[in-house]
Amino acid sequence: MNPQTLFYIIIAIIIIDFIIDKILDTLNAKHFDDPIPQELSDVYNKDEYEKSQRYKKERYRFGIITSTFSVLLTLGFIIFDGFAWVDDIARNFTDNAILVALIFFGIIMIGSDILTTPFSWYSTFVIEEKYGFNKTTKKTFFLDKIKGWFMMIILGGGILALIVWFYQFAGNDFWWYAWILVAVFSIFINMFYAKLIVPLFNKQSPLEEGSLRTKIETYAKSVGFTLDNIFIIDGSKRSTKANAYFSGFGKEKRITLFDTLVKDLEEEEIVAVLAHEVGHYKKNHIIVNLLASILTTGFTLWLLSLFVGSPALSQALGVEEPSFHTGLIAFGILYSPISEITGLLMNYLSRKFEYQADNYAKNTYGAAPLISSLKKLTKNSLSNLTPHKAYVFMHYSHPTLLQRFRNLKRGV
Repeated sequence: MNPQTLFYIIIAIIIIDFIIDKILDTLNAKHFDDPIPQELSDVYNKDEYEKSQRYKKERYRFGIITSTFSVLLTLGFIIFDGFAWVDDIARNFTDNAILVALIFFGIIMIGSDILTTPFSWYSTFVIEEKYGFNKTTKKTFFLDKIKGWFMMIILGGGILALIVWFYQFAGNDFWWYAWILVAVFSIFINMFYAKLIVPLFNKQSPLEEGSLRTKIETYAKSVGFTLDNIFIIDGSKRSTKANAYFSGFGKEKRITLFDTLVKDLEEEEIVAVLAHEVGHYKKNHIIVNLLASILTTGFTLWLLSLFVGSPALSQALGVEEPSFHTGLIAFGILYSPISEITGLLMNYLSRKFEYQADNYAKNTYGAAPLISSLKKLTKNSLSNLTPHKAYVFMHYSHPTLLQRFRNLKRGV
């Protein structure tokens, strides 16, 4: 396929993807004013529901602005040979293919982040502030940016350098080496994320002795779940929104509770949330998700190996001298329709897993405290109670609150 045809395909993919997203967003927005389902009538009172509607509408309008800016920036960069310009800058520094790739992606990633920082600022300090969610200070905002860049340079740059090196000595067979590298890295991060990454951004402390810890440990013992690591994280440092998550496996497994979750929920509700997380572990969801991610990565890298060496990929972006890094950019855009399909499958699997974890919590602890916790968390984050079905299908990794409520009430 000639570069000109590939150029038009790349432009078409970006535009069609944008149009589909905006159609879904618009369909979803048309349901913002729907009446609350009867089963969820106790989530919001009239004033609270009106506040949640205002929040959703404001985020929707802001989303249109940010996504339009992003797609116009991408299209402009491609049409006006932005990638060729950045490639020239990188090659003026060195002839080493690895260093050229690192400089190339460094300029693009950091430049993109700088250009979108005003939007992040507005989202955090205007919209989230307006609705009482934001707890981030300006110092924390910029420190997070700097730490994010540091991680991108060290981790992302290290992995990219190795992959380019693999390509140099193994040619199209590089994908085997890259797959093994990414798989090992994924397993390592899953194991040690809470110990190595989280402390860069948040403080974690063991849950103190007391009635909550006793209830958690009693529940864990009742289901044969060894749980020594229960931590509280200072989520309130950035937002009032609450969360809990399970990380690691084997001796490294731990449950982390946001301090906002402990503040917002009763102890019985917190244990119910943890029972849901234990359900994920007991049903091997973490392992399945990790394996699915590794297999998807292998497929992607194999497909990349078939095309990345083609000069047409680089030339489609206006870069005359073919290279791995520009071929990778073009391939990433061309691969996005396949990525959308795998994303849909992963979301579908994730929603099934959420039902299974809910059922586990219902059967081993109780449906009522989990239902009440989900309702409180929904209320406190002003979440949408009436999303469009197509939007849920395309974007939701969790079932809606109404779907989870009906599932939890079934057979009770």
